[in-house]
Amino acid sequence: MPPKNKEDDKKTVATHRKARQYYEILEVIEAGLALRGPEVKALRKGQASLDGCFGRVDKGELWLENFYIPPYSFATNLEPLDPRRKRKLLLHAAEKNKVEGKLTTKGLTLIPLEVYFRHGWAKVALGLAKGKTGVDRRDDMKKKDVRREAEKSFKGAYRG
Repeated sequence: MPPKNKEDDKKTVATHRKARQYYEILEVIEAGLALRGPEVKALRKGQASLDGCFGRVDKGELWLENFYIPPYSFATNLEPLDPRRKRKLLLHAAEKNKVEGKLTTKGLTLIPLEVYFRHGWAKVALGLAKGKTGVDRRDDMKKKDVRREAEKSFKGAYRG
């Protein structure tokens, strides 16, 4: 039997589609998420939204704020969880210190790119990002259009 690829066991739950449009991603970091039971069930059903979500350092800990996980309909706990509560990011101490140091740089922010399950554990891919200006976004759109036109012109070419 061939060895399993690490990516084989990855089930994507939510992606932040506009992150790469509005931010220049400098580095990607994988972190665990501290979740409660009903939140995990809702994530496994594929319910989550990363719109408006961001990472923050608070009292030496990394937190994911404004991450929306809707209430799980079959949860039996008495008090429902706040769908937009802040959730702790789980990193090794050295990684956490490295990220904290980089976040002190002016203009850098922590943006979640996607949430997924890997080997049964909820993970989030965080991008250390710098905001793009309007000019940068227009340049990216021009490059994308040029690349799309080039692909169109090659599509009809015979490759005998």
